[in-house]
Amino acid sequence: MPFSWSARTTQTISAAALSALLLVSARKHFQEPDFYAPVVPDYLCRIDPPADEAEVGAGQNGANVTAPTNGPLAVMSREEWIAASGLLEAAAAVGLLIPGTRKAAAHGTTLMFTAFLAGHVDALRRAYSPGGTASARRIHTLRLPLQLPLILWAWSLGGAKRAA
Repeated sequence: MPFSWSARTTQTISAAALSALLLVSARKHFQEPDFYAPVVPDYLCRIDPPADEAEVGAGQNGANVTAPTNGPLAVMSREEWIAASGLLEAAAAVGLLIPGTRKAAAHGTTLMFTAFLAGHVDALRRAYSPGGTASARRIHTLRLPLQLPLILWAWSLGGAKRAA
């Protein structure tokens, strides 16, 4: 008698696997935040004024220097974005493990991975800019296409009905 898994068992195993991946990634956000720093677009990052106001007023050769300004989307620092995304990944991982919250967590995870596309595209753009390095080009050329299978994987756990 051949062994076959039910669709529910397959979905539970798939959800557990994605959850494990998300938990590993969430942990890495706090252990190695520099790994994620290039993926946070500059336009999202708040630029805090220098602690010493004297640094702002007089620049080199006495030139007047003003503090950089923040755009309308710059509500958190790069470090805060990295921590927040790590917490979101951890919450998504837990939500995927609980059958009652799996569908909502899968939809949220799909949206999260889709939103992360903007950061990956921006990181790839910067990697291929004049200041980019060969290493950054290799890394971000590989990281961007990995988002599509992650998006599709999360979406598949949302319970989309399939034709039998």
